[in-house]
Amino acid sequence: MTIRFSVTLNARPDQNERLTALQRVFVQACNSLTPLVRDTRCWNRVGLHQMAYRQLRDRFPQLGSQMACNVVYSVSRACRLVYQSKRSPWTTGRDKEGPLPLVIFDADAPVYFDRHTLSLRDGAVSMFTLDGRMRFEVGLSPAQVSNFLNDRLREVILRRDSGVFSLTFLFTGSGDAEVSGSGDEDLPEYLVVKQTASPATLAGAA
Repeated sequence: MTIRFSVTLNARPDQNERLTALQRVFVQACNSLTPLVRDTRCWNRVGLHQMAYRQLRDRFPQLGSQMACNVVYSVSRACRLVYQSKRSPWTTGRDKEGPLPLVIFDADAPVYFDRHTLSLRDGAVSMFTLDGRMRFEVGLSPAQVSNFLNDRLREVILRRDSGVFSLTFLFTGSGDAEVSGSGDEDLPEYLVVKQTASPATLAGAA
């Protein structure tokens, strides 16, 4: 069983700036990996982590170790949607040899958290930011608190809509499959897919 709910963060201007800064660097880090995915055709989370983790830590040290892992997860998830989803016009199942398009995250792309970068205590969430933890009172219902205690937290997603930030929590039962982003989901609006010209096309234009 999957349980999903969202809460709005009533952020002060200074808190909003900190969340915006985190989102900006997270998106930059995601976009630094997508050319590697395109060129190597590796969007498997474990394989991408092995290839990219060290360069992420070197280039974006302010993200820390666990948020760098979340960048890898975000890129792996997005590229699975673009390159493997049955609803994607760029799925590799249709063209196994042609050049892959480049996946680009726009400025409003979500930030992924996990139990290492976000925790709940006494009705408040404590979140990682680039300059230390930040707390928000979220007013969860007893049933929602029970989800944190008894269910498996699969995803925590920070989103920004019209300047307002919110958190979406996704819980699944212990026997449910891990969220992978490789099913029949529609491509989210925050992903831009830039088609790569094939060598034949480039030769013909010369």
